[in-house]
Amino acid sequence: MSISPLLLAGLLGLGLSASCGLNTFLPLLLLSAAARWHIAGIALNAKFAWLSSDIAILILLIATLIEVIADKVPAIDHFLDVVGTFIRPIAGLVAMASVFHGVDPTTAAIVGLIVGTPVSLGMHTVKAATRAASSATTFGCANPVLSLIEDLISLIVSMIAIFAPLLVPLVVLIVAVVLWKLAKRINAPPAPSPGSGS
Repeated sequence: MSISPLLLAGLLGLGLSASCGLNTFLPLLLLSAAARWHIAGIALNAKFAWLSSDIAILILLIATLIEVIADKVPAIDHFLDVVGTFIRPIAGLVAMASVFHGVDPTTAAIVGLIVGTPVSLGMHTVKAATRAASSATTFGCANPVLSLIEDLISLIVSMIAIFAPLLVPLVVLIVAVVLWKLAKRINAPPAPSPGSGS
């Protein structure tokens, strides 16, 4: 039994949207490159064909490098998280809507708005909670390490979305749960030392 191309496109968009919640531009860069060089049979909706242009890939590459580097600087990462609250849902919308090749652009945009935007915002919210907990307990010292982990997760989830989209729902669920538990663990009060007490 063949799998519906629309289902595969939806899973691809879901994975990329979730990844955009962790890193705004990296998933879009990977999608653009995959569409540009016809990797994994990815084709873009006609209204989003510009995403696979050379200039778009160049801009996304520069934006990705800036975001990856700047997010390692404790003084800047909080600002990026605030801005990300508005930009990452838009990136999620574009990631979701653009992969529906051959679908009416308005329909693709509506799906992006209904699915891609909240998925990206939800993942960003979990990421921001983890960062806030880290900032409160480690004074931001652990944030560069968390940022690197987030970049790697975004890369891995994006690659899974491109090459094995059927795994996306499970992977996204696991990532969300792990990040949420990490935020709770970081924010948990330290256990009392042995022998201490009233």
